[in-house]
Amino acid sequence: MNSWGDERIQLGHGGGGRMTGRLIRDLILPYLDRGHLRILPDAALLTDLQGHLAYTTDSFVVSPIFFPGGDIGSLAVHGTCNDLACGGARPRFLSLGLILEEGLPLNDLQTIIQSIAAAAEKAEVEVVTGDTKVVPKGSADKIFINTSGIGVVEALPAPSMERIEPGDHILLSGPVGNHGLAVMLSRAEFSFDFNLVSDSASIWPVVQRLVALGPALKFLRDPTRGGLAATLTEMASASGLGVRVHESAIPLDTSVVAASEILGIDPLQAANEGKVVAVIDGEKSQEALNLLRDCDLALGATIIGEFIPDRPKMVVMRTRIGGERIVPEPSGELLPRIC
Repeated sequence: MNSWGDERIQLGHGGGGRMTGRLIRDLILPYLDRGHLRILPDAALLTDLQGHLAYTTDSFVVSPIFFPGGDIGSLAVHGTCNDLACGGARPRFLSLGLILEEGLPLNDLQTIIQSIAAAAEKAEVEVVTGDTKVVPKGSADKIFINTSGIGVVEALPAPSMERIEPGDHILLSGPVGNHGLAVMLSRAEFSFDFNLVSDSASIWPVVQRLVALGPALKFLRDPTRGGLAATLTEMASASGLGVRVHESAIPLDTSVVAASEILGIDPLQAANEGKVVAVIDGEKSQEALNLLRDCDLALGATIIGEFIPDRPKMVVMRTRIGGERIVPEPSGELLPRIC
């Protein structure tokens, strides 16, 4: 691995001249070029795509840029792949836009580019075009990333909120709250170790299995900012139906429970970056769980609730002691710059 010593990003790295060329040629291309990037095109020609296409874009400003379980680079790949996956599309191609702050250590940038390359390879996507800009120190915070993604839709009919009906079940692919709390803890110093890492990952392997359900797969959403609570309240509001969830069915890692109790944080409002919420025809929910049985990213998959005709636009939680409480929509972002 090349070491850049104490070299840091300078304004000249964004000037389009020799320094820019060296940055791209020596630091970025060795990790990301798989054929399309080598000639540094202004636009990539993607001639091998057929069928219905999905397109998305997202920007990433997470702080800190390195956190337990990932960094801003892998997060950018996963976040955009997951937006495509929730449209029922297999992620294929990404663009990569880098906003670099003057003074960013080149070794840190190299680590992030390596992380992008590893995440893209595992997600089976290719970075085919990109852009790099450098801003003066103080105009950004180390590095911001924008990624756009193109995928091929494999879920037909496409998942849509409009297809949700009373009796449909809500499937959650695994424990929630890990990413948000891992990032939050990495911003502070504590005298105890929660052993918490982000769940950042591409969820396409989970969605790909659920696609086999055909029309029984109604809707997909990755519960990022606002967490599971925001996703549930969004679905209730948009569908006009009530949502009933069961507290005892919602999986939470013990480390998430411990950290959230000490910090006073509701883990249902903490962001996730490697989970999916799926709405399934109620008669097919067990089949859905069977499809996920051998998926490493869905080992904690479970049915957590259902859509009901009464209590319209409300999320009602059945508590562990048999009572009920309303799950409110998060009033704001629990933790700024979580992704």
